[in-house]
Amino acid sequence: MYGYYWRFDPTYLLIIIGMLLSLAASAKLKSTFATYRGRRSASGLTGAEAARRILNAAGITDVQIVPVRGSLTDHYDPRSKTVRLSEDIYGQTSLAAVGVAAHECGHAIQHHIDYAPLSIRSALVPVANFGSTLSWPLFFAGLIFSIQPLLTLGIVLFSFAVLFQLVTLPVEFNASSRALHMLESTGILSRDENSGARKVLRAAALTYVAALASSILQLLRLIILAGGRRSDD
Repeated sequence: MYGYYWRFDPTYLLIIIGMLLSLAASAKLKSTFATYRGRRSASGLTGAEAARRILNAAGITDVQIVPVRGSLTDHYDPRSKTVRLSEDIYGQTSLAAVGVAAHECGHAIQHHIDYAPLSIRSALVPVANFGSTLSWPLFFAGLIFSIQPLLTLGIVLFSFAVLFQLVTLPVEFNASSRALHMLESTGILSRDENSGARKVLRAAALTYVAALASSILQLLRLIILAGGRRSDD
C-alpha cells in the first residue's frame, strides 16, 4: 500500500541473541552474588582487609585500597596502583566481598609481575575506545551512501573492540585463579568457603564471555550487511 512495504532484517536476530546472552549472564551474577553476599566468612575479614593481606603476602606494598561508590564497580587502576572496592565489598565480611576483593588484587599481582595479557589489554584500551566510538557512525554512513571503504573501515575499527574483549578473557580468568589460590594459601578462606568465592567469580567471568559473544555476533552482523550491500551494487 502506497508503494511501501516492511521487510524484516534477519540480522537483528544476532543482536537479540547477544542481548539474551548478556541478560542471562547478568542475572546469573546478581543471583550468585546475592546468595554469597549473605554468607559471612569465618575469618571475619572485610573485603578491604582481605585485599591488604593478599597484597602483603604477594610482596606488594605500593598499592592503595580505597572505597568507590556504586555496586559491583570494583576494579584495579594500574595507572594509580589502586584497588577500588565498591560499597558492597570494601567493608563487608561476606564470601562474595572477600572473593571480589581478592579478584581485584589478582589484577594488581598481574601488574606487579608484568603479566603479558594485561599489558596487551592496557595497550589496546585507546585503540578499542577509538574503534567502538567511530565504527558504527562510519559503517552506517557507508551503508547509507553506498561507500564501500567506509563499510570496511567501520568493520575494521569494530574488530579492535572485539579484540580487546577477547584479550580480556585470559586476564579475568587468570586474576580469578590467582585470587582463589591466595585466599586459601593465606588462610583467609577455608577450602569449603573458597568454593563459594569460586562460584561468585565464575558468574562474574560469564559476563565477560557473554560480552565477547555479543560483540562477535554484532561483528558478524556488520559483515553480513556489508556483503549484502556489495551484492546490491
